[in-house]
Amino acid sequence: MKKILLIGDSIREGYDKYVKMAFEGVADVIYPNENCRDSGYIIRQIVFWRQRMPLGEDIDLVHFNAGLWDDLHMYDGKKLNSIDQYEENIDRICTIFKKLFPKSKLIFATSTPVQEELFGELKRYNKDTEEYNAVATAVVKKHGGTINDLYAITKDIPKSYYSDLTHLYTKDGTKLLTEQVVKTIEEALGIRGKALDYEALFSDAKDVIGI
Repeated sequence: MKKILLIGDSIREGYDKYVKMAFEGVADVIYPNENCRDSGYIIRQIVFWRQRMPLGEDIDLVHFNAGLWDDLHMYDGKKLNSIDQYEENIDRICTIFKKLFPKSKLIFATSTPVQEELFGELKRYNKDTEEYNAVATAVVKKHGGTINDLYAITKDIPKSYYSDLTHLYTKDGTKLLTEQVVKTIEEALGIRGKALDYEALFSDAKDVIGI
């Protein structure tokens, strides 16, 4: 059975369990039981995730994202990670994944747009996300990875797809992201997941922690 590792922030937390359901009996879908936050956090925590999950070298595919924490404007007005630091971190992440999981295919999921007008003291701007996505895309491709462009499929969605200023935890938002991630993995590994009944599975009532 194929082994798939999902790494990512709270956007990933909105679809990970549904991707796991879709591939039940076909592939083992693994992910940390936490928000993977920014690119620096991924570099730091991969040591512990590898030990606790545990993760061997037999991972067939790594699907990961990072960016919305990186381009977040903090209380001092500066981004958590500058775009140069972000570029270096994405490069390091790709190098680490290739070293730890030498057989795996690498897919980077671009960060999704936000409702930037709803932010308060802390700020996110879609123009920043687009710039960070472009940088990450170039780095991942340099490492031989491919891109799952979640930004492209969500940039024109209705506001009703959002559960708050950042997340797509509604039924429609979750379905859109999950089906795109499943499709991308299916194409990469030559496997087939099952269709999910979102009417039966989904509840709009979710606790969202973060921004």
